[in-house]
Amino acid sequence: MKQNKYDDKSFFENYGKMPRSVDGLNAAGEWYVLREMLPEFKDRNVLDLGCGYGWHCIYAKEQGAKNVVGVDLSEKMIQKAKENSKGLTIDYKQGAIEDIDFKPEEFDIVISSLAFHYVKDLETVFNKINQYLKKGGSFVFSMEHPVFTSRPEQDWFTDTDGNRLHWPIDNYQNEGIRYTQFLGHEVIKYHRTFETIVNTLIKANFTVKQISEPKPSTEILEKYPEMIDESRRPIFILISAVKN
Repeated sequence: MKQNKYDDKSFFENYGKMPRSVDGLNAAGEWYVLREMLPEFKDRNVLDLGCGYGWHCIYAKEQGAKNVVGVDLSEKMIQKAKENSKGLTIDYKQGAIEDIDFKPEEFDIVISSLAFHYVKDLETVFNKINQYLKKGGSFVFSMEHPVFTSRPEQDWFTDTDGNRLHWPIDNYQNEGIRYTQFLGHEVIKYHRTFETIVNTLIKANFTVKQISEPKPSTEILEKYPEMIDESRRPIFILISAVKN
């Protein structure tokens, strides 16, 4: 299912108020880990799937990437990415991740940040990415952790005073669609087990190099103390892989 909530005016405005929208990668709690998982960009051809505001495209270009292509379904996101990328040569394309169509072995690196939990057919997408990567090419991505996506409520269990007691997990083995609430709107996400995510990647002819379940850095917590509870359970899973 290809949903496009980000072109909804109120949803997009609310998204624009989030720290990572305002301050970019330095406000993303997982960035300090993801950055270390990324390969060398110099003189590489890079594809960013679900590019959003264009932060990762900009980073790749600033690190010396030869060609950078960013894909996002949202027209508003593409417009914002172009605004953020003024002065940089980045090719932004509006379209769904599921519909990407590039030449075989066109890219050295494919990256994706927090987009794949919106994708229904992950197997097809991973196979496409493998096709578009050169042999030995890098595929690095982040997505919401299965611990986070198992319940559609995606929220803490609290006491009567609203104190956060623990993060509940239920129906973990029941993969599939989740109707969740995000930024005041119903959003469709897809829950998969940790096992399914990794095995789908392996079956698509990738070798997994590194997996991370990061918590916010000390620096991030000093700047955004409200993120302190993000250290109590994983919210994202980060995976680095190479094409066999």
